[in-house]
Amino acid sequence: MDLTGGSAPARTSKNRPSDLVPDPDAVTPSGSGSPSLPVSGGAGPSSAAPSPGPRVPEARTSAASRSGAGASLPRTSRSRASVPEARGPVVPEAPDARPDARPTVTELRLSAFAGHRSAAHALGPVTLFTGPSGSGKTTTLRAYEALARLGAGDPLDEVFPDAADLVPERARPDAQGRRGFRIGCTVDGPCGPVRLDLAVQAEPRLRIVGERLTARDRTLLATALRDPGRSTVQAEWHTAGATPVTRAPLPDDLLGTALLPLRVAGRTPGQLEVLAAAEQVVVGLRSAFACDPRPERMRAPVPPGEGRLRRDCANLAEVLHRTHNDCPRRHHRLATAAGAGCAGTVTGLGVRELREGTVRAVLERAGRTATPLGRLGDGELRYLALALTLLTGPGVLEMDRVAEVPDAMQGLTLLADGLDRGLDRRQSAELLRLAVEIAGDGHIRVAGSVGDRTAAEARRTPGVTVVDLGV
Repeated sequence: MDLTGGSAPARTSKNRPSDLVPDPDAVTPSGSGSPSLPVSGGAGPSSAAPSPGPRVPEARTSAASRSGAGASLPRTSRSRASVPEARGPVVPEAPDARPDARPTVTELRLSAFAGHRSAAHALGPVTLFTGPSGSGKTTTLRAYEALARLGAGDPLDEVFPDAADLVPERARPDAQGRRGFRIGCTVDGPCGPVRLDLAVQAEPRLRIVGERLTARDRTLLATALRDPGRSTVQAEWHTAGATPVTRAPLPDDLLGTALLPLRVAGRTPGQLEVLAAAEQVVVGLRSAFACDPRPERMRAPVPPGEGRLRRDCANLAEVLHRTHNDCPRRHHRLATAAGAGCAGTVTGLGVRELREGTVRAVLERAGRTATPLGRLGDGELRYLALALTLLTGPGVLEMDRVAEVPDAMQGLTLLADGLDRGLDRRQSAELLRLAVEIAGDGHIRVAGSVGDRTAAEARRTPGVTVVDLGV
């Protein structure tokens, strides 16, 4: 495969990792040496590569030593690889380059993932997935979150602890007993649309066996499994200098796109193009925040802290304490939203500091004693938590932000499985209205799943994309 758009340098089949990358839209990967990941209901294609024989377990070394990189990739306390911070959008000169565009995920592809096959979903500012139970709403959002976590540097085994359950049921193993799944996305931004496609082997051992980064019909990065006995994949990326492509090993449990800033010098126009595309994808993916409010964890007072909302929103009172003191305008907007979604007449949203050093959030009501949030119904608490997420932005959420990219170039995508779970019709309609209003300025996007009632309302709402997975 020629990565330069011109003539490809001569090389033997042994040095053609790009041909080994599975085609995300095809059952059988191209190239005689391509790793086979059967995903169809038919017989899985067998690999032409000889079986490596019994594999001797090897020590799990650091990502840097496994990739052959000279740069160190330290692990954090969460065992996550340290992903280099994006250096800001490096925009190559191109007719369709848009320096002011904010990186956003505009398409999600589930080529073969759990119950999905050859699925591609366009994502708008507010995208809601609907369909009967078992249609794949949860797994669709899970695929999005998985890509976001890989983009942030999480290792594969943490992202997919149950990877075997994500292999399509009818997939048959190849001659080496291998099965897997394929997912991908498109991130639009300053470089234009950039595609990321990923092939993951789930059995017999979890690993990334193929990755492809594409922009303007040019493959900028391609990786493929060459030696099943090693914990690396062979990678080649676009250079467009004296050497058309650069080849090096990368670890098979980390997203190669997120590691490119460690490996690409950025000296040639081709290298700058690769860096710009990789950083756009990383920034776009890392903007996701998966929110799943748990009312049973939100009722008790909590100690005050840095005020960053967790996924389960158990520290809701702590975050309200911060917004009350630091973000009065946003806090006032949240109080207005609370009045639209909570029972009775709400005049404000307050915070009480208790003697034991904790804080408790309360609803202030006209002519009545303030009501502690712990006394609210589950639907009211979920509504408040989701409204808070929409009104605050990345700085108040416990998410992995790209610190070196200006806020104006960053966004937030709220991932909410069961967005309308436990909400009544009024709360669902108000949350939908709020999502459309907030998404209108381009900083916040929403991708969630909803039931039939909310989906029907959403279809009548301008600015909302409804994807029916049951059709």
